Amino acid sequence: MRNLLSAARFLVEDLASTILFLIVYLLTDKLLVAVGLGMALGAAQITWHLIRRTPIGTMQWLSVVLVLASGTATLLTNNATFVMLKPSVIYGIVGLVMLKRGWMNRYLPPRATPVADIATLFGYVWAGLMFASAALNIALAFSLDAKTWAAVMSSWGLLSKIALFLIQYATMVTIGRRRAAAASGAPT
Repeated sequence: MRNLLSAARFLVEDLASTILFLIVYLLTDKLLVAVGLGMALGAAQITWHLIRRTPIGTMQWLSVVLVLASGTATLLTNNATFVMLKPSVIYGIVGLVMLKRGWMNRYLPPRATPVADIATLFGYVWAGLMFASAALNIALAFSLDAKTWAAVMSSWGLLSKIALFLIQYATMVTIGRRRAAAASGAPT
């Protein structure tokens, strides 16, 4: 359970500014306030890592750059259509980055080394989820009002990632245990 919580911490950290944006926007209906707070949190996270001199992973850098760039564009245009289509661009870029072999290694505890090949496969599954989310977002952006779109896409974004994370974790633990038992000669 400790390893699950450790891995989940990285995921929540990468999604923190998005989660904050969602909560503020849905509670206040103030787009600019929600975007500004999401940007501030993303910048604060990177600053915290730089001050503490802790490593900043590729996905975390990508996340903060996208939050700041898309947030700035949203603040400048205040255009609901741009805001609604923006996640498709982000999902597409993240999906492309996730096609890089081994990107997920940052999220693995040291004891997961024997199942790193499974993590690599799941890295590609994550990329597929990003591309599917981009397509879904485009379809919903042109068929829903902004408030409904925000609720649906935010829920989809969060729940689909949590579901895939849990599936990946259970799969890797199961395969890891089977491999360890096979290596020790114990019955699986």
